[in-house]
Amino acid sequence: MAGIVQQIRNLALEILEGFPNGLRYTELNKKVIERNPAFNHNTVRGATWDLEVQESDRVYKPDRGIFKLLKFRDSSDSPLPPDVRRQPSPTAPAYLSEEDFYKPFADWIVKELEECTKAIDLGGNRFRDKWGTPDVIGVRTSRQSDPLKLPTEIVSAEIKLDTSSLITAFGQACTYKIFSHKSYIVVPKQSSLEDIARLDTLGRLFGIGLILFDNTNKEEPDFEIRVRASKHEPDMFYVNKYLRLVEDDLFN
Repeated sequence: MAGIVQQIRNLALEILEGFPNGLRYTELNKKVIERNPAFNHNTVRGATWDLEVQESDRVYKPDRGIFKLLKFRDSSDSPLPPDVRRQPSPTAPAYLSEEDFYKPFADWIVKELEECTKAIDLGGNRFRDKWGTPDVIGVRTSRQSDPLKLPTEIVSAEIKLDTSSLITAFGQACTYKIFSHKSYIVVPKQSSLEDIARLDTLGRLFGIGLILFDNTNKEEPDFEIRVRASKHEPDMFYVNKYLRLVEDDLFN
């Protein structure tokens, strides 16, 4: 049995060589079985669940449930020798821009997520404020047919095409809570598992929604909800201040 367990671990290490961003526990087990269907599923799970302990000289866990080779360790994880190079973040094709995804997301948040009854793309400096302008802003109002009329809600979203500026995007999404009932950050699925895991945790802590999308395809971005934004009460002074600038587009 010990020989089989080590074979499984060796195969897992070999598989991780092809995934610089790491793999989740379930995904790694699935790939091990795909490579060698003769392995018993329970034996595979037992051999890999503590892979970072058994192979500590080659594997570590950048976040819960994620296995990654030390050779791919990001320099931001912890101090490392200068010869350990940072892995480049995946980027979208040069011919695409963030603006290409504003309208598709505005449509999606209305028709698919149903967080808004109307949403418009903004971007730029429409709010003329150093605190920034959401890329998409939406409003949720009760329909005439609704027997119970609900208060109007404002929903804002920050979309990031570049996987290297996710911390900045999260900070912007936080500032939008000052005038929004709900705030979302929309980031590429191509982001590292570590970054997505941290945004997931931060989103749940601060009530910021997290949505993933394919930053290489503006025709089918494949938006996917990861964390739904929590509703809170914004400051009505700022709500009215900013909505005056877009009320004709948003409410007509």
